[in-house]
Amino acid sequence: MRSDAERTVRAILEAAERVLSRNPAATMEQIAEAAGVARTTVHRRFASREALVDAMAAWATRQFAEAMDAAHTDSTPPLVALYQATANVLRVKIDWGFAMSRALSDDPEVARVHSDVERRCEELFRRAQDAGVLRADVDVLWAKRVYYALCHEAAQDREGDPDAMATRLVDTLLRGVGAGQGL
Repeated sequence: MRSDAERTVRAILEAAERVLSRNPAATMEQIAEAAGVARTTVHRRFASREALVDAMAAWATRQFAEAMDAAHTDSTPPLVALYQATANVLRVKIDWGFAMSRALSDDPEVARVHSDVERRCEELFRRAQDAGVLRADVDVLWAKRVYYALCHEAAQDREGDPDAMATRLVDTLLRGVGAGQGL
């Protein structure tokens, strides 16, 4: 794809994210208007609304994978990698919330990327446990599920600073919210 065509597609995808986040029933015409292109341009690039949403999910998924790549989760010290991955992923989830909510599509590439990210996250949690960042008795799979839930909830705050949210999220994961008394 030529660079001007790539810019047009990206403008459409970004406009679609903004418009559909506010109004999931928005029309292709409203998306075209927000992107500053003709409705025919949107239809030429995306055969249907469903094709546009699928393209958004694929784009957001690539951004999600790149966010994990940038954290160097396999080589950076686990605590640093956990924070960086969290901040990076929150940026994607905040910027592409509508698309990320549809990212569990039937597209095999999207599923492959999500599976790879899950595997890498689990490896990071195991490294964190080996390094003493997570307690030795913690169920890593449970900790990962709690982490995902915290990420999901943090990303609902569209106005929040991803770095500050990542700090709060990792702190909550590692220290909890209790006073240290167990059952």
